Amino acid sequence: MTIKWALVAALLAFSTPDSTPDSRLPTPVSDQSQDHTYSSQDVAAGSKIYSSQCQLCHGQNGEQVNGVDLRRGRFKRAVSDEDIAAVITNGVSTGGMPPFKLQAPELTAIVAFIRAGFDPSGVAVKVGNVARGKSLYAGKGKCGSCHRIDGVGPRTAPDLSDVGASRPPSALQRSLLDPTAAMWPINRPVRIVTGDGREIKGRRLNEDTYTVQVIDDKERLLSFDKASLKTYELGKTSPMPSLEKTFTAEEISDLVAYLLSLKGTP
Repeated sequence: MTIKWALVAALLAFSTPDSTPDSRLPTPVSDQSQDHTYSSQDVAAGSKIYSSQCQLCHGQNGEQVNGVDLRRGRFKRAVSDEDIAAVITNGVSTGGMPPFKLQAPELTAIVAFIRAGFDPSGVAVKVGNVARGKSLYAGKGKCGSCHRIDGVGPRTAPDLSDVGASRPPSALQRSLLDPTAAMWPINRPVRIVTGDGREIKGRRLNEDTYTVQVIDDKERLLSFDKASLKTYELGKTSPMPSLEKTFTAEEISDLVAYLLSLKGTP
């Protein structure tokens, strides 16, 4: 079944600008499929559909229409992949978008290509259900024992209140499966020994040539003159464990959906 121009209207109807996400794109993959992702064939098929049916209006990188950036996944109503599929299939009467019936492989392909950041050889991360992800965050994952959201939770780990506005699905998934590889330099763990012999462990918040600011394991915000320190060590391993063996692939996709929904206070 050929995808009509109505698909362009469908994409426009659930797209809107919001905070700029992480500029890093998904990394290429060579395997036919990846755990927690769509297959590479899905992404490649979606690329062809986009080029032949959508590119004229949206442009090669999906940002040609004012206020829309499909490559970076800026959506108004959609969060999960099921949301995107539902909007395309059911339409949005208030947005002037008609319902559009696609064959299942075509619908899968266009979602996969969008989730791969318009990279035909990229990783297309499946984004699951927000409500299930929120339950996993609070329950099975016990993520709130380290992270903070909207003022609730400790400060020892990075605040996640607006993580969905700064990181795309691929980066969020990588943080869950391989925290050390995904760790941002500013969040590296630190070990400090002061001039009077006190040992302090915590997380780096800021650093310049002469000073460093950290939040220690007691949630105290501390600042040090680096010249006065006996020891200043930056850890290379994230204190967060990989969740790959803790959660199923579907649960990982649900956690990604919940994190992606966290956009901070409007």
